[in-house]
Formats: sequence, structure tokens, C-alpha cells
Amino acid sequence: MLDEMKRTDLFHEYYAQWVRIYKEGAIRKVTLDKYLMTQAWLEKLIPDLKICEITRITYQQLLNDYAKNHERQTTMDFHHQLKGAILDAVDEGLIERDPTRKVIIKGKPPAEKKIKYLNQFELHTLLLTLDLGRDVNWDWFILLVAKTGMRFSEALALTPKDFDFPRQSLSISKTWDYKGDGGFLPTKNKSSIRKIEIDWQTVVQFSELLRGLPENEPIFVKKDKVYNSTVNDVLERHCNAAKVPVISIHGLRHTHASLLLFAGVSIGSVARRLGHASMTTTQKTYLHIIHELENQDVDLVMRSLSSLS
Repeated sequence: MLDEMKRTDLFHEYYAQWVRIYKEGAIRKVTLDKYLMTQAWLEKLIPDLKICEITRITYQQLLNDYAKNHERQTTMDFHHQLKGAILDAVDEGLIERDPTRKVIIKGKPPAEKKIKYLNQFELHTLLLTLDLGRDVNWDWFILLVAKTGMRFSEALALTPKDFDFPRQSLSISKTWDYKGDGGFLPTKNKSSIRKIEIDWQTVVQFSELLRGLPENEPIFVKKDKVYNSTVNDVLERHCNAAKVPVISIHGLRHTHASLLLFAGVSIGSVARRLGHASMTTTQKTYLHIIHELENQDVDLVMRSLSSLS
């Protein structure tokens, strides 16, 4: 237990116990893995630092050393994963004063990340190469992600019961644990629980495809384990066949959002359809597209003004 720890024990050992007691079983595995990664970095950066030696200076130096190889946001996450354990150590009298006070977060400048997506013509050409037969396959999966913008794990968790064909909608209320042992998991956040409107053609296609399938069992997951790379390989073959840029399944989600934005759909509506926690996430992700649209708006304004006499 944590109360058996002494001030002279190693800090990374204290942190390991803290994670085991307070985090295991209380947070999702994907989040727990981040805490375990932080623990691994502590063992690498401060293998011999004792709990009582954690001061503002030693803690700032730890963050500085971590920041040498990480972007600022990643360093901020590292700090937040440590802070809870450190404040508990302060409360328990293992550390005299809060060493996290007034820390300065550094880090490498973020790498420019331009998302990969297809334009409308390229997507149409890609979809024409799909083999949409009478049985469920990964081509149907690709079509559905392209039409809805769902996350990979959300699409894997779909069951026939999630389709409301009369109302032309699809309910997203769970994800599939494809990184672990399988099974249903909660959505990424509360905003991810949503209904997505689907077009009439998708309604017709999937109402026929899903006929007779068990209502509460995943449509696309069979007995074998599902790998993201497997589906991306299928998509890559279709991209090559269609002679369009190769994108990933996540790139299909970007494609879906991009086409909606270029069609004039509001950022708020796109955010809700994608299940983003806020419009800020959507704006940050699709900033370059929004800039393109703003440039188009400026051109439109100038043409409108020049026509006035």
C-alpha cells in the first residue's frame, strides 16, 4: 500500500504503486496505457531519484528532459499524469511542498500535420471499385465509413439493431475493443454518443444486407481478431485500383468531414456528426480546409462588390 512507502523510496516505484492502486480498473485501458508509458519514462529519466528529492528544480528538470524529445502538448500530458501522484505524496507528507507549482512546459514545436483525404471525384472513383456483394465484407465497411465518417472502433461495434431504417439514422453508442481482447466498450466521450443520418441509398443497401443477421451481434467482427492494418490493406488495394491517393480508414473519416465542409455544412453540424467533444476540435483538425473556404468567401465577396454600380 502507498502508506507503507518511505520518503527515501524511489519516486518511480511510488508512482507505479499509485497507478496500480488508483488507476487500474478505474480508467479505460487506452488511458491506463498512457500512465504506464509515463512510468516507463520515469524509470528511464530518473531511475535513482528518491521521493524526498522531488523539488521544484528536480521536477522542472524532469519535464525539461522529457520535452527534449516530445512536443509541448505531449509534455503537458506527461505533467498531468504525474501531478495527481505528486499531490498525493505531498498530502501524505512524503514531499514537503508542491513541486509542480509554477512549472514551465516546454517541448519541440509540433510537426506540421496535413490530414490525408480524397476529393469528391476521387472518393466516387474509389467507391466504384468496391465489391458490394450479397454478403458482409470489408468493402461494405469502407462504404459505410465513407458515408458516415465514423471512427474505426465505432464502425466495428455496429449491430443490426443500431440501424433505424424508417428514420434513416444510425445510432452510435459503443465501440469495439480491437486493440485488446474484443468486446464492446464505451464511446470515446459523451459527445460520441449520437445519431447519424444516412441517405436513402444506404438504407436500401444495408436493409437488404443485414436481413436475417443477429440483432445484437457486431456486423463486421467475426471470430477472428480484427486489425486496423487488415482493413487499411483492403482500402489501399482499392485506392491503387482506382488510381487515387492512398488513404487509411481514418482518412475516410477526414474525407467525409472535408466534403461536408466544402459543401457548406456548418462546423457545428460536422462536429456533431463526427462526435467531437467541441467545435474547437473540428476547427483545429480541419483548419487548412476552413482557410481554403475563407479564401473562397473573400473571392465571393469581392465579386459581389465589383458587380455593384
